[in-house]
Amino acid sequence: MRTKHSRGKRATVPASPRPDVSVSGDYGRLVSDISGLLEQARHTATRSVNSILTATYWGIGRRIVEYEQSGSARAEYGEALIERLARDLTARHGRGFSKQGLYKMRGFYLGWQILPTPSGKLEARAIFPTASGESGVEIRQTPSAESVQTLVSVTPPVQPAFELAGAFPLSWSQYVRLMSVENPQARAFYESEAIRGGWSVRQLDRQISTQFYERAVRSKHPHALISRGQTPKEGDTVSVEEEVRDPYLLEFLNLKDEYSETELEEALIRHLEWFLLEMGTGFAFVARQKRVRVGDSWYRIDLLLYHRGLRCLVVIDLKTGAFTHADAGQMNLYLNYAREHLKLPGEADPVGIILCTDKDGAVVKYATGGIRTKVFASKYLTSLPDEETLRSEILTTQRAIRARLKGEQADG
Repeated sequence: MRTKHSRGKRATVPASPRPDVSVSGDYGRLVSDISGLLEQARHTATRSVNSILTATYWGIGRRIVEYEQSGSARAEYGEALIERLARDLTARHGRGFSKQGLYKMRGFYLGWQILPTPSGKLEARAIFPTASGESGVEIRQTPSAESVQTLVSVTPPVQPAFELAGAFPLSWSQYVRLMSVENPQARAFYESEAIRGGWSVRQLDRQISTQFYERAVRSKHPHALISRGQTPKEGDTVSVEEEVRDPYLLEFLNLKDEYSETELEEALIRHLEWFLLEMGTGFAFVARQKRVRVGDSWYRIDLLLYHRGLRCLVVIDLKTGAFTHADAGQMNLYLNYAREHLKLPGEADPVGIILCTDKDGAVVKYATGGIRTKVFASKYLTSLPDEETLRSEILTTQRAIRARLKGEQADG
């Protein structure tokens, strides 16, 4: 209520009703326009960071190669150089500088050249072998019968990464996927099509995995095939959240990458962690949702514990669905990785626990990986919680969490 003075008295005047802007036909368009602007800005910001990341890794590869060629470290000593460099850079800068990562940066510099475009800008393109078998540049024919002309390669002076960031139109994840393509013609084709079509890393991976280049070469109508190939399919789109969570980007920024797919999964794995640690059977916490890289693929171990009595790592994988053979295969991959990269001298082979939950049931499976003797395997199974105990705890906890989440949604 507003007041005004009238002949020395204060009188109240009803406030004018605030207009409801939501009834306006243009309001929905305003919200949509702002949302689109924010989405575009977030994608642009992520791409900018990724371009700087890629230019930085190209520059690191360049410095490694130039150091090797300067006489300070010949090719035969290259592996020792990479090992020492990986150790020192990891100690100083954290993740992202493993031997495998540094070899990729070195290969990236050797496999991609900086070229001037007709507009005068610089752009990185995969080196295409000439007829003589030497790396160089030439006019080459693509399966779509479009000539891709590359001009004389240039070697830009050493400069900050942000000054070369614009030369890399794809993300580092995409260049890593391209490096796995051994055929140089196919690699150049996938790169050109990814740039032309604005492919996401998922679309690029799908096209490479389904041998899109080979199919285009053999096709009687390559134009039509390539045109259809530019259309993204369901699942090709990558959200802003997924772009930000790109493991390579998180490594570059030295940020933690622990996250869960759903609130239910996060709550369930946290409770099971507490439950196992409180059982008093010798479990100790190591990591939750630990990212591991196998080749060029990333995986996430939901929970990693250590059993003091068994003196081994325990890998726990939670699946919100029915148990499948693929779950067993993935656990076997985790156990092989843990045995090779995480197991310490004197420790026993790791053991895995697969927890599968669906709406009305739960399945618990134990995986013993490389454990070969029945006696040793039985020792694992008698020292760990029995399957029925875990299954009962999963179901009880799952129902409690679902009820809590449902109540929160009702209150909200």
